[in-house]
Amino acid sequence: MREAGAEAMRLVLAGDSQKLIEEKLAGESKAAVALTQALGNSGSKEALPLLGPIVRNEQADLALRREAIRGLAKTEQGATALVQLARDQQLSDELKTTASLELSKVRWESIRNDAAKFLPLPAGQNNRPLPPLVELIRRKGNAENGMRVFNTATAACASCHKVKGQGTEVGPDLSEIGSKLAKEALYESIIDPSAGISFGYEAHQVELKSGEEAYGLIVSETADELAIKSNTGVVTRYKKADVKSRQQMKLSIMPVGLVQAMSPDDLVDLIEYLGSLKK
Repeated sequence: MREAGAEAMRLVLAGDSQKLIEEKLAGESKAAVALTQALGNSGSKEALPLLGPIVRNEQADLALRREAIRGLAKTEQGATALVQLARDQQLSDELKTTASLELSKVRWESIRNDAAKFLPLPAGQNNRPLPPLVELIRRKGNAENGMRVFNTATAACASCHKVKGQGTEVGPDLSEIGSKLAKEALYESIIDPSAGISFGYEAHQVELKSGEEAYGLIVSETADELAIKSNTGVVTRYKKADVKSRQQMKLSIMPVGLVQAMSPDDLVDLIEYLGSLKK
């Protein structure tokens, strides 16, 4: 299905439909993200003039801009353009981790090396740079130790996720995550949590008329009441009449910097454990 969509997009790009594509990219967010993904998967050089402006447009939806980065990184010309944006300091801070992850796994060694200079991966334990993603993916971890890492107070995975009934349900249940995400996506979800927020797990900032604030996941909503789950799993209910404003946040409720709490070996073991959690 994905290959058929990419082939269809190549045929569209070869025709006279680019203006229509531009209009769709400026339209409804979910459809625009799906179209951007199809453009990236096409691997067509004609997609580059469409994807580049999205990355540079600071008014565009963040999910759309991240998808454009993934698309650009699929071609040598696009990956080179991303490195140039970083070199010229024209890449927004909220996009740098996505760009560094995507460029660290491209097949062009010279581009990977250049990206490591201008877009290094986030630092790991003791502020040491993480190994390239391609190297991490190749490593074989110890799932048993990965389970221990998952349950440590340092990594604190179990404080927000359940596995087979154990843990706290703030984020998604991970009991079958190995059947849903490949190893590459598991690494990305830990290194850059905000790059792929699961539907229904978007954090919200709520300001009350009293001046107090609430932050967390909206777990239920009625005409009169809003129920918000904090990052500790506690659900608090608020009367809508007491709410001054609410805003969906661009960042995941999952904290950044988790990789700084573990060694590269522990990170590899954690991914091995998560990958073993299957149906």
